[in-house]
Amino acid sequence: MNDVLVSLWYIMGLWPLVYSMLLLPTGRSSKSKIPVWPFLVLSCIGGAYALIPYFVLWKPPPPPIDEEEIGQWPLKFLESKLTAGVTFAVGLGLIIYAAKAGGEDWQEFIRYFRESKFIHATCLDFCLLSAFSPFWVYNDMTARRWKNGSWLLPVALIPFVGPSLYLLLRPSLSSLLVATGPSDQASSQK
Repeated sequence: MNDVLVSLWYIMGLWPLVYSMLLLPTGRSSKSKIPVWPFLVLSCIGGAYALIPYFVLWKPPPPPIDEEEIGQWPLKFLESKLTAGVTFAVGLGLIIYAAKAGGEDWQEFIRYFRESKFIHATCLDFCLLSAFSPFWVYNDMTARRWKNGSWLLPVALIPFVGPSLYLLLRPSLSSLLVATGPSDQASSQK
């Protein structure tokens, strides 16, 4: 089996998790009331092609987050530093695995890219997911009011590694709730 294709296949399986961590809850649409979860579920099969309709329909700002919501599934899992760390480590390992592939594997991959519509579409999907992710990193960073992390915006341009590193380093939503306090949340909901 081609090492580059194996890496690409598994990375494409990790992208929906990264986007789930970026879009829930700070990428939710407040004005159009369109739920993000169906698009995230479909992205497991269709990648960026399933997320693009949501991106078009999305209206900022995200609705307010309450403490109960943070403690429930799936946010508790998606906000976990363990989830972010495992995603980052596995993704970095897959990229290193592909980079260490021999020249023959890369030549074979290029041949597959030219000849196979499936491999071609998968590569374009990877490029689209990589291109959209810096915007969603910025959106999440803004929603969390994390000004110290602005150095991560250029890093977010690095495909997969940048967004997953951001997810590992970003502040938790619970710290945002503590910082704003109940009176600030009530006024922001109006």
